[in-house]
Amino acid sequence: MNKIALIIATYFGAGLSPKAPGTAGSFATLPLAFVMAYFFGRDGILCAAVVSFFIGVWAIHQITKDSEEKDPSKVVIDETAGQLMSFVLVAPYLQGNLSIKAFVVYLLGFGLFRLFDIVKTGPVKWADTKLKNAWGVMLDDVFAGIFAAVVLMLVANRM
Repeated sequence: MNKIALIIATYFGAGLSPKAPGTAGSFATLPLAFVMAYFFGRDGILCAAVVSFFIGVWAIHQITKDSEEKDPSKVVIDETAGQLMSFVLVAPYLQGNLSIKAFVVYLLGFGLFRLFDIVKTGPVKWADTKLKNAWGVMLDDVFAGIFAAVVLMLVANRM
């Protein structure tokens, strides 16, 4: 069971990157975001985000239950859930869209999510500092993804 939890928690090994594992996990999520948005729109993105959230809570709990470290850098399934959330509001625009503008939206969503995940303001910081468990690990990235989604929607509407 721990091997399965490790595979999930590291998002199929993306979190094992020796440099910037959180960025690697976010970047590795982009193909999933593309497939879900392109073929299924908002419903696909939301479904993938919710599934990754709850599976992530389980996997993180399994990985950290016997450890002092509650948010190891190799755990990036939280970045997956948050990165997916950043595309929820623009998913209707991305559905069936292979344009350069859609590509730019994915890059902006990636950058905005990383920005909010690193800066950690408001509820992002609260979840990161107050909830010292698997829920907190996941929630700070979901909150960062929601902030990124709002800004991305505002920017995409002006493109």
